[in-house]
Amino acid sequence: MELKKDSNAVSIDMQLIVHSEKRRAAQGTHSDRQADPGALLQRRGGFQGVANGIRKWQKIEAHDLHGTQLTVEVHPRDAVPQLLKKFSLAKSLQGDKNGNTKPRQPGGKDAHAYPWDRSSLKSMSLDLRQFEKLDTYASQVTVKSDLDELVSDLVQEAHSDLERVRAIWIWICHHIEYDIMAAQEKDCQAFKPTDILRTQKTNCDGYAGLFEKMCRIAGVQCMTVPGYSKGFGYQTGQSFSGEFDHAWNAVYLEGRWHLVDSTWGSGLVDKTTSKFTFLYNEFYFLTHPALFIEDHFPDNKNWQLLKPPQSLRQFENSMYHKSEFYNKGMLSAHPETSMIRTVNGKATVTIESCAPTLFMFMLNGKQEHGLLSLRKNGMKLEVYPPTMGTHNLQIFAKGSSDIYSSVLEYTLKCNFVDFGAQLPTELHQPVGPSWFSEQMGIMKPSHPDPIIHTSDGRCSISFGVDEGISILASLHGDDGLITEETQRRYIFQLHREKRTELKVQLPHAGKFALKIFVKKRQEPGNYIFVFNYLLCCTNTKVNWPMFPESFGNWGQDNELLEPLSGVLPANRNIPFKLKLQGIAKALVKGQDTWPLTLNHEGYWEGSCSTAGCQEVYVMVLENANHNFYSYILKYKVNAQ
Repeated sequence: MELKKDSNAVSIDMQLIVHSEKRRAAQGTHSDRQADPGALLQRRGGFQGVANGIRKWQKIEAHDLHGTQLTVEVHPRDAVPQLLKKFSLAKSLQGDKNGNTKPRQPGGKDAHAYPWDRSSLKSMSLDLRQFEKLDTYASQVTVKSDLDELVSDLVQEAHSDLERVRAIWIWICHHIEYDIMAAQEKDCQAFKPTDILRTQKTNCDGYAGLFEKMCRIAGVQCMTVPGYSKGFGYQTGQSFSGEFDHAWNAVYLEGRWHLVDSTWGSGLVDKTTSKFTFLYNEFYFLTHPALFIEDHFPDNKNWQLLKPPQSLRQFENSMYHKSEFYNKGMLSAHPETSMIRTVNGKATVTIESCAPTLFMFMLNGKQEHGLLSLRKNGMKLEVYPPTMGTHNLQIFAKGSSDIYSSVLEYTLKCNFVDFGAQLPTELHQPVGPSWFSEQMGIMKPSHPDPIIHTSDGRCSISFGVDEGISILASLHGDDGLITEETQRRYIFQLHREKRTELKVQLPHAGKFALKIFVKKRQEPGNYIFVFNYLLCCTNTKVNWPMFPESFGNWGQDNELLEPLSGVLPANRNIPFKLKLQGIAKALVKGQDTWPLTLNHEGYWEGSCSTAGCQEVYVMVLENANHNFYSYILKYKVNAQ
């Protein structure tokens, strides 16, 4: 007999001599009733419990004419048998009336540092691509009435504890629906695995209980962890007391405990309709504990798996970053508290992301009263609540998908309203050029800042434009003077050497939104909004007219030097100077017709009288062999 030791167990190799019943009788052996209990244990084999708390596992290794070679492992009650995984998926792992081993409690080696070190969203190193084949297989395993049969089918393609846990997690998240009625009524029937498999519905306790049971059948240590959560119905800043409202799991993998929440991994409940929708969420599989604590507070602080652990008060007051905050690549947000107080009528929020991301916000359900500017790695938002009191601020991010998801929610307390900071209703998001405008073909803007101040009510904005891109701009204010028909008439667009210039004239003092749209010329469809500038003018003497109206034949590369005003004085001789590409002749038509001539600089110039007319047109002949002139500009003449 040979003894082998390590820190947790003693392994004994021994030679057991086995004789036939006839030989035993001949040798005068005792009957089974009188035999040593240990011999009975050896003959039956398997995993047995004995009164002194030591458990033994045996396996027949080989047979020969002289006896049987046995390996017996002796270990503390709380330790997992090392040989177990070799011989069985083993219900025998369980240390209750079914023979289950009691899982070890979390300790120092399970703890992760707090706050989050940004290294990973997971508590262990994972490459999710390794699960692609397994995930597909597990999600397609059909429901069984017998839990053991279901687990057996699930783990056929799993080759490690991690993969067994993954297969169980994927199956539950894709097959078990959250039962809102059972959750509200606290229906204990909904917690039983047999009923869950039959109805394919349960509440969070049922999810956690089913996950634990399936893991244990698969030979993986698993615990159900009750506690408080910031889930469905959570209100920003609320306190927690009384009964726990949620349950999740801890699984033991590769020598450490890890956290999972299959309830929240399976989908979500619509706040309006209270209906559940399957929507798989990878975030809650082996979540990093420093992130898990943001919306899960366990009854036992050891199950936070954090060093140092957080108090309930810290949990209540900490900023709640929704799972989509991290799923879409966010790293941090400031302020770090869910309650914000405005300073001089303004609140500022910044977000840092690991990649360029599109954002939007809503204040009290509307996309108003804020300036949101994009940065290469995040965004900055300045909010100006229109009234005193409490306001709800939601921030959304787009990420790599086409859908904006809510990632942050703040409660704003406003004790002062800055009426001078009121913004145009039509000021949309984002404000100012950014990486996104570059991506859409707008490069090197003359004004990189989102706000432009003008003392005389005029400004000129230019930027490079990628080849094949068309630009459209419109001006918007809140006084009603700028209508849908005239919102483009206060902007005149010029093109010079691969740059587009927007000349803007404001009709009066105030704040205006200058919206920029783009479109690929060769593609059908509408122009796409890219960004806007906020134009500000405090000069009350400003009263600029509209630019002349341009028609479809006004070419992309044409240039107007004069007259820029769309309204001409009556009974005056008005000079004209334009650069027109690809035309044979040009003229100005009022009461009479005045031809324009091409000078040595490439400009068409001349003059006309406004006497006796209400409108003046610039017309061009594109082909010298034709007699048809096209309208390209239209001016109005002031009444006498």
